Order: sequence, then C-alpha cells, then structure tokens
Amino acid sequence: MNGDLFFRLLRCLRQQPKQTTRPMQQEELEVVRHHMMKDMQKNNTDMPVKILLLGTAESGKTTIIKQMRILHINGFTDDERREKIPEIYQNIHDSIIQLVRQMTLLGISFGSRSSERSADYILSLDSLAPDYMSEEYCDHVMALWNDVGIRSCYNRSNEFPLLDSAKYFLDNFVRISDMDYIPSTEDILHSRKITTGISQITFRVPLPKSLGGGDQEFRMYDVGGQRDQRNKWIQVFEGIQAVLFLISCSEFDQNLREDPTQNRLQEALKLFRAVWQNRFLSSAGLIVFLNKYDIMERKIRAGKHIVDYFPEFEEFQSRRQQNNLFDESDWTKMFIKQKMVDITQEPFKRNSRNQTDYSSTERECYYHFTVATDTRCIRDVFSDVQQMILSENVSGMALY
Repeated sequence: MNGDLFFRLLRCLRQQPKQTTRPMQQEELEVVRHHMMKDMQKNNTDMPVKILLLGTAESGKTTIIKQMRILHINGFTDDERREKIPEIYQNIHDSIIQLVRQMTLLGISFGSRSSERSADYILSLDSLAPDYMSEEYCDHVMALWNDVGIRSCYNRSNEFPLLDSAKYFLDNFVRISDMDYIPSTEDILHSRKITTGISQITFRVPLPKSLGGGDQEFRMYDVGGQRDQRNKWIQVFEGIQAVLFLISCSEFDQNLREDPTQNRLQEALKLFRAVWQNRFLSSAGLIVFLNKYDIMERKIRAGKHIVDYFPEFEEFQSRRQQNNLFDESDWTKMFIKQKMVDITQEPFKRNSRNQTDYSSTERECYYHFTVATDTRCIRDVFSDVQQMILSENVSGMALY
C-alpha cells in the first residue's frame, strides 16, 4: 500500500481545528478504506505476498508447490511431464530395492523360488534406475510386487524408510512401464525428489471485490526439511507474511531417515515449537497443514495405533469420551492438532538468540487437515488461506 496516501490522510485529520474534530462516521471510514484498497490494488505488483513452506522432510511441502503450479500456472506441458519420467522411474526403483533388502532384515520369506530369483536380479542392479523399462526388468518388478512376502514386508514399512508413494507407483507399474508413457498430473504429484536449497514459485491470484478486486502476486518458498538443510531457512525469513507449516499425520509410527532413533511426529512437533517461537517469524501469520491424513486413516484401518507411540493418547481420548460419534481416526487427528495447540500456549523461551518473549502479542495459528496430492482439497484449503492472509493484511490497516 502507498504509505504517502495514509500519512496525508493522518496529516489532514491532525490539521483540523480542535473545536471541529469529531469521530469519523462509518460512511467516511468506508470512503477512506475504499481509497486505501484502490491504492493497494494499484501497487500490488510491488507488494507480493510471501509465503514460506516449512516442515520436516517428506511432509508434503514440494507437493504444495506443484499444486500451486497446477491451480495457478496452467499445470505442466507434455515436455515438462516427460522430464519427470526419470524421477518417477527412480521412485519405483528405490521402492522395490528397499522392499527386497528389508525382507532378510525382517526375517520374511518370499512366496516362491521365482520371486527369490527376481530379488537376486533386482539386487544385482545399480542404485540408479534404468533409463528405460526393459521387458526383463518389468517382469521381475511385477513378480516381486505380487509376491505375498513382499506385501507382508510392505505392511511393515513403518519400520524402515520407504516412500509414501511406493504403493501408488507399484500399483500403476504396468501403465508407467509402457513405452509411450507420459506422466499424469497425479503421477507428478506423487513423485518424490529430495529438496536441497531453496526453490520459489510466483503466481497471481484474483482478489474478490470485498478486498478491492484485481489480482495479487504470491511468492511461495520451499526449503529442504532434512536436518542438514534447516540452517538455510533463515535466508528467506525476511519479509515473510505467512508461514505454511506442514506436518504429516501419518508419521506417528515412523522414525527419521537421518536418525532412526527419533520418531518423525515427535521431530515435527519439536520443529513446530522452534518455528512458533522464532523471533524472525514472530510477525508472520502461521497456518498449519495437518497433511496425509488419508495415509493415517489407512494405517489405523490396518491395525496401527498412535497410543503405541504416544501413550498420553489414551488419557486424551478418555477425557473426551462424551462425543461417541468419533472413530479412532478422528481422535488421532484431534490428538495431533491438540499437541500443536498446546505448543502455541507454552511460555515463550528466551534462552536463545533466535527466541524471545512475544507472550504479550496476540497471535493466532490456523489449522487445516489436508491431502497434498488431492488438487480439489488443496484448491479449497488454499482459497481459505489466501483469504485469511489478505484479510489479515487489510485488518492491519489503522482505519479498517
């Protein structure tokens, strides 16, 4: 917004003779607000809304970036889709190799001698995926994925690192291995590549008439979530209007790749506390995406329970038993959200140069349950998010 207009208005008000000053009427306030919004609209190209995506590795940050491209930049061209083929091949290759390796470690037997031969073939290959899907390679991958032992191993995949998209790609392997394969939008959303450094996407979003009309530029920053990447985060903290923090609801029974002794959900909560209390982000709005609840629900149906990893869940559930309409998935979602709410109510620590006391400042945190690979879900949620961010910016104006 052009500050000159705002200060001219203030000077005009201050220069009025004392005996004639009076509170501004609602009609006058609306006129001033209208001019302010018009001025903001004219200058919005110089005032992008900056959103920073934060969260642990594999929480879904890069998938959100892809969704913004789908929703606001016309998606992917055929050439861009073809460029994703090596990444998808590598996801499949990594997944089947990891499953085969874990069979011995978990003491699981293959369902047949032919599957054992297929496993030997896969283990004889390089760690890099083949450039193309040969008939021999495809036969061995399909034989293994259909093996009862490999399926048993997959059912225990919380005990070792495995891509969330492993089942999706292996279930779709026949289609993907076709010579004329071009990745679908859903394939691209499920593909995974480790984020290192900082990436950015810029897009424009139409504004409703209630916020002045026109459109607004958004800049969204994605940073690597691995522990060794987090020291780069501070490089993009300046000028951030909103932090979009992603936490994976499905990781309650998994440990970190980089530290097999640390529970992933515990790590995410610890990181959320550091972000919430970081002095460089104290003025930014904070939105939480409790992501991958679809995978969480699938795990619970398969017999996994959060109480085995968070014993306090039992007390949390027993204190709220008056609502008997909730099933275990609902309780689990509520429990994880409450963990984050509790963190926002903790006293601010002042034992670090990155942390200070903002307890006297009113600050809210907004929560949404999401499935990052579901474009409709992200469209609806991000519509709410952008309205909230823009409304917060407008409500910060002194005369709004």
